[in-house]
Amino acid sequence: MARIRMPWSAARRSAAACVAVVSAVALAGCGSDKSGGDAGSGLAQSGTLTVGMNLQFKPEMYLDAANKPAGYDVDLLNKLAADLGVKLVIKNLDFNGLIPGLQAKKFDLVSVGLTATEERKQVIDFTRAYVPYTSVLAVKQNDSSPATIPTYDVKGKTITALQGSTGEQLAKKSFPSAKLQTYSDQNAALLQVATGRANGSVLEDYILAQYQKSNPNQLKKAALPKPLDLSYGSWAVQKGNKTLTDKLNTFLCKAQTDGSLATLYKKDFGVTDAPAMPAGC
Repeated sequence: MARIRMPWSAARRSAAACVAVVSAVALAGCGSDKSGGDAGSGLAQSGTLTVGMNLQFKPEMYLDAANKPAGYDVDLLNKLAADLGVKLVIKNLDFNGLIPGLQAKKFDLVSVGLTATEERKQVIDFTRAYVPYTSVLAVKQNDSSPATIPTYDVKGKTITALQGSTGEQLAKKSFPSAKLQTYSDQNAALLQVATGRANGSVLEDYILAQYQKSNPNQLKKAALPKPLDLSYGSWAVQKGNKTLTDKLNTFLCKAQTDGSLATLYKKDFGVTDAPAMPAGC
């Protein structure tokens, strides 16, 4: 999912940090920085892996019927925690609070499929890729306009996107002449299109597919000649934490070469074939 940091006040970060859910263990106290970290593990708190997420992107990461974290990222993190021999704690935050929270050392890594943009690399570090993304344009189901970029890249058209996301940046790049409206909730951005208040929305294809399942006959993928973008999401870690980054890269390479990544992707995304991942392991 691709996704850009937005400034947050300290108060808002603190409040959001308390909207947290836990995978497998009790959540550590909200609003307090960890201390006594183990430099050898790369973790702020030895024996605990604390992860910032935004659990609203089914099937990649979401809350299930029992209000528990679920999805591809969660399955992969559980596998990672087992591999490292640590306890996993997941903090569920507003998307815009993830990078500021990571910088403030509220958690060890962010797992929300961030694209490693040059802007983000200035303030945080990234692992190798762990999830592929295809970005598309969602339009109203009965939209009969020609499926071309120029159709929507005109003054008077409105394109929506998730605030702070790579989709927002891609919308600016692909439709510079159109009006861009951003929302802190992905469904809110899509609802603008479904209700006719916007002409299209830029997002990953799997997120659109999930919306379509829950809201049939509202939106469709514009039949553009090719996707707006093909990119890969990575885990984000605190700037300069090479110890943890190296451990994560070792784990991801192992998971990629032994087929674990593909197996989890096919299970959670409900597909028969997993997209190819970048070479280099």
